[in-house]
Amino acid sequence: MSAPKNMIVAQSGGPSPVINNSLRGLVETARDLPEIGTIYGGWHGIEGVLKEELLNLSEQDPLEIALLRTTPAAGSIGTCRYKLKEHQNQDFDRVIEIFKAHNIGYFCYIGGNDSMDTANKVANIARERGLDVTGVGVPKTIDNDVGDSEFKLIDHTPGYASTARYWAHNVQLANEENRGSCPADPVLVMQAMGRKIGYIPAAARLADPEREMPLLIYLAERPISIEQIADQINDKLKSNGRAIVVVSEGLKLGDIGEVKDSFGHTSFSSSQITTAQTLINALNSKGLSVKGAARANVPGTDQRHNMMFASAVDLDEAYRVGQKAAHLAASGEHGYMSTILRDEGPIYNVRFDKVPLPEVANSERTFPSDWITKDGTDVTDDFVNYCKPLIGQDHVSVPVVDGRLRLTRLKPIFADQHLEPYVPQADRK
Repeated sequence: MSAPKNMIVAQSGGPSPVINNSLRGLVETARDLPEIGTIYGGWHGIEGVLKEELLNLSEQDPLEIALLRTTPAAGSIGTCRYKLKEHQNQDFDRVIEIFKAHNIGYFCYIGGNDSMDTANKVANIARERGLDVTGVGVPKTIDNDVGDSEFKLIDHTPGYASTARYWAHNVQLANEENRGSCPADPVLVMQAMGRKIGYIPAAARLADPEREMPLLIYLAERPISIEQIADQINDKLKSNGRAIVVVSEGLKLGDIGEVKDSFGHTSFSSSQITTAQTLINALNSKGLSVKGAARANVPGTDQRHNMMFASAVDLDEAYRVGQKAAHLAASGEHGYMSTILRDEGPIYNVRFDKVPLPEVANSERTFPSDWITKDGTDVTDDFVNYCKPLIGQDHVSVPVVDGRLRLTRLKPIFADQHLEPYVPQADRK
């Protein structure tokens, strides 16, 4: 058997409540595989790889690695929004130099579509230049937009179920607020993440599968005017006296002063005004069909880092895709993403498999149009049946010490730097 080669694992894009459990699954599995030597974490994603900032994960206390299970977001090894573009030849040259300098034979990237594209490009270029590097992707995104609309590449992405659970519970809590305060504040508008795809706002329906709440849900996929929404809300007020409205952040209701990230995606939390604020401004300006005012609730990034609402199902599956990725890497299964596929039948069950990275990188899932009701104000029972098993039944137990959450704190043990300092191409002025 040849001498083991080292591994780099890195993360990219927005975090999730369970992203660290995929990292944990990968690290705990890889450290016991004889084909894999030292495991490094790219500090803040591919940017850390370019800067030769490689956190030694093999040397960390196993307890701290275990605590990744209930440590949300990406504070452990960091993430980034740095895109490796085709013309950035110096960046690709630098990655190859890093791989050579640190005897890297495995490159695993945790993220969404753009991250899968990066994983595929990096590993392929390494191979083209004579390096024996296995590239593997690990899926992550709260938006659930990785893969295809037929659910053949992946059924759902780790991270989505926990954010869906967040919305299911928060709409229940908001309903209690709205019931009590409706004489003064009859309309509560809640804004959910999801730039172009409606899986997150759709999860609000899980708060009320029997459809007893005065709940209206608007997805970015179904264009509508403020005037139409106002009329529908006022109809709901006339029949129920109150309304809870969930809108996708990407619903086009006017100019919000969009701010773009390096991938060209809108960063709604950084934009000048929110969709929810645009809507309540219009509602309060026009006036409601009952007395009182509309209020807005925009939770922002809380929905992707709140471990208190995490799904136990999601945590388990996030670990398992990380585990699967480690085995794919050790077996030399280059150019694949570990995936979750749902078995047919009435009982929820999944299996963990692999799909080609190029197919994932070049695909974009859409929300099924037949899962949106004809009037565009709700989602159907088919969506509820798809999503309900994902959010699980039990609350996740998070360790607490002296009244504070006990989160992972990795030691700053970095690999020795062998190369000259480097500034990533896109960061140069």
